[in-house]
Formats: sequence, C-alpha cells, structure tokens
Amino acid sequence: MPFDTDNLQPDLDAFREACRVRGIKATPQRLEIFREVAESRDHPDAEAVFRGVQARLPTVSLDTVYRTLKMLTELGFIATLGPRQESLRFDANKEPHHHYVCVKCGKIQDVTSNLLDVESVERFVSSFGSVQTAQIEVRGLCNTCASHEAANRSVSVVSHQASGKT
Repeated sequence: MPFDTDNLQPDLDAFREACRVRGIKATPQRLEIFREVAESRDHPDAEAVFRGVQARLPTVSLDTVYRTLKMLTELGFIATLGPRQESLRFDANKEPHHHYVCVKCGKIQDVTSNLLDVESVERFVSSFGSVQTAQIEVRGLCNTCASHEAANRSVSVVSHQASGKT
C-alpha cells in the first residue's frame, strides 16, 4: 500500500505524542518540516525541505531543518536514504518498500515487491544475524535519462558522419 499523504493527521498526532513523551516541543517549524517530507514523493534532501518549509514559514532556519530531520530519523518517523552527491535524502513512507535510484539525475522511485520482503532477504543474511527491516536500493539509469543519452548518441553519430563527409 503506498504512503497516504492525504491522511497525514495520524502521523502528525503520533509525532506530537512522541515529542510530548520525550519532553520535546512540537513546534510549528518541526511539524511543517515533518509535513514537507511526508507530503513529498521526491525523497527530498535537507535543502529541498528547507526551501519548501521556508515558503510557508519564512523565519525557519536551515539549522532547524537539519536538527529536526535528525530528530525525526531518531524517532523513527522518517528514514535516511543512501548518500547521493553528498546529500542525504529522507523518506516518510513507513510502509515496506525499496528504492530505485537513477545514477544520472538522482531521481528516487519507491518500489514495492514481495520478492524483496524481510522473510526473503533473511534467508540470504541469516548467517550475519537477524533482519528487522529490509530496504534495498537499486541503482540504474532511469528511462528519461536513458532516452536523453540515446538521443545524444544519435546526434553525436549523425554529427560525426556529417563531419567525415566534408
């Protein structure tokens, strides 16, 4: 089941409660930072979260965004994704899923597959220990980038052939 960004209220309530239990203030800035990540399908990095939140809360600082993202990760409300060009990406989708990452443009797509669930992966790593979660990151060239590369190769071949005739 895909992450339901239309019904974010239960997650916001759970975040407020987690903050209350730990004696952390659930400030408007923290709530908006969580909302920005949760409503995004693009797996944003901290700077993208900052820009999105700043559009609604102009006084929010980049430092607040970084500290809140770290706190949200530690509380289990979001997960970090592998480094891409030295920036960490964030994901609030808590449903079991994996990721396809384009090595050229960096676009990240969610992938759901029963073949890659915890029980399936556990068979392969049981000699290392138990598996609590399984999140696989597949890297490749997305269709858009592959199309652009194919078009560029075609232009390059035609250009090369044309220059050889003169």
